[in-house]
Amino acid sequence: GVYTYENEYTSEIPPPRLFKAFVLDADNLIPKIAPQAIKHAEILEGDGGPGTIKKITFGEGSQYGYVKHKIDSVDEANYSYAYTLIEGDALTDTIEKVSYETKLVASGSGSIIKSISHYHTKGDVEIMEEHVKAGKEKAHGLFKLIESYLKDHPDAYN
Repeated sequence: GVYTYENEYTSEIPPPRLFKAFVLDADNLIPKIAPQAIKHAEILEGDGGPGTIKKITFGEGSQYGYVKHKIDSVDEANYSYAYTLIEGDALTDTIEKVSYETKLVASGSGSIIKSISHYHTKGDVEIMEEHVKAGKEKAHGLFKLIESYLKDHPDAYN
C-alpha cells in the first residue's frame, strides 16, 4: 500500500532564499551546520537534476548510517523539489521506498513549506502516523537549523 502524510511549516525567510539553502545547497550547508545529523552528501550519478542519485551519510548522532535517494524533480521557478529514498538502513524490511515532495509558497514576507510523504510498503503492512512522527520531528529540527542560519547570516543565499 501507499500511505501519505502531509505537513506544513511557516518561515520568516522568503521562498527564493530558503529554496537556495534548503534545496539547492543543502548538500553543502547541512553538514556544515548540523554535522551530527548529516556527515556528508555525495552525487553518485547525474548532474544534480532529475534522475540524479545521491548518497547521504548520517552523522554520529543518527540511528542510521546512510540512505540513497533519487531526485524526481527540481523546479527552481516554482520552488518545488521531489525525491525518493531508494536504498539505505532507514528503509526497513516493511518499506519499499519513500517519496517526498516539498513546495515553498510565498506568505507575506516569508514562506509556507508544504511537504508530502508517500510511504510505499511491502505487502499489507500499514504505516501509522506515529511511526513517521520521529522522522518528521528530525526533519523539522533540521529545517529550523537552516532557518536560524539564514537569520544569523542575512547576506547568505541572496
